[in-house]
Amino acid sequence: MRMTMADDPYAALGVSKTATEAEIKKAYRRIAKTDHPDLNDDAAAHERFKAASSAYDLLKDPEQRARFDRGEIDAQGQERPQRRYYRDYAQAGDNPYRGEANFGDFSDVFEDLFGNRGRARGAAAGSAGAGGRSWGAGAGAQSFDMRGADHRYTLEVDFLTAARGGTTRITLPDGNALDVRIPPGTRDGQTIRLRGKGGPGMGSGGPGDALLTMTVAEDADWRLNGDDVITTLPISLDEAVLGGKVEAQTIDGPVKLTVPPGATTGQRLRLRGRGLKRAGGARGDQHVELKVVMPPRIDDELAQFIAKWRETNGYDPRRGGT
Repeated sequence: MRMTMADDPYAALGVSKTATEAEIKKAYRRIAKTDHPDLNDDAAAHERFKAASSAYDLLKDPEQRARFDRGEIDAQGQERPQRRYYRDYAQAGDNPYRGEANFGDFSDVFEDLFGNRGRARGAAAGSAGAGGRSWGAGAGAQSFDMRGADHRYTLEVDFLTAARGGTTRITLPDGNALDVRIPPGTRDGQTIRLRGKGGPGMGSGGPGDALLTMTVAEDADWRLNGDDVITTLPISLDEAVLGGKVEAQTIDGPVKLTVPPGATTGQRLRLRGRGLKRAGGARGDQHVELKVVMPPRIDDELAQFIAKWRETNGYDPRRGGT
């Protein structure tokens, strides 16, 4: 039987079964950039994005990927039927239906799998006859209740939204829009659970949950070191020599920072409690790394001053001395 894209997550992403995690992630992002419902109104694009999202949710988890490759779960992450169990049941020595096309009453099997409700379901299935598909037919049949499956998605947010917290609107593969609250201090790989936003349940079983795995986009102006953040602050030549008050950006907005006289490129100033929020509520620190930037043009006055200054104050920074 030929597998469709819905059955083959590798085909849905356009990668081989030997693809690395980085190649899988790159393939998913490429499809999302062209076929996401917020960017493309074409119905076929929606289907491609839906298939790619489902495929990525499965393959980005190494354990789930390995289980799929071994045939233990299907492309939706659901357990595959254990055929050996039913074959063993049919071939049991005391089974009067061994070798028959109609395996008869499976109530004991269903009870073993689902409890008393499964017995009623099995009896109903048996009464429907060979090939019968009704689960509710027959006198005294009971409905089968099962909670809906959890659905996994990946959500990329920018660094400041992850650090500050906020709300972002997403469009699920089924086309439904959803406002998601991003808690302050969200980390890359963190999972947000949206209760009741997963697959529908069966019978009186409630819906499953939607699990969002967060991907925090890289930002050239912000770097992370655990709970601490690192930023680079350009300062002028005169600020480096004389010091002064300059404005620096933080997660919470701009603040005034004191640059000490004689500051140099690479020197770091600490702003306590300006980093990422921790689980207990405390926050890390922000480290502001100074970068001395020369003026865009060296005029004659500055050149003459430096030349005269060098005559009596010259030093070699490569030797670490004066």
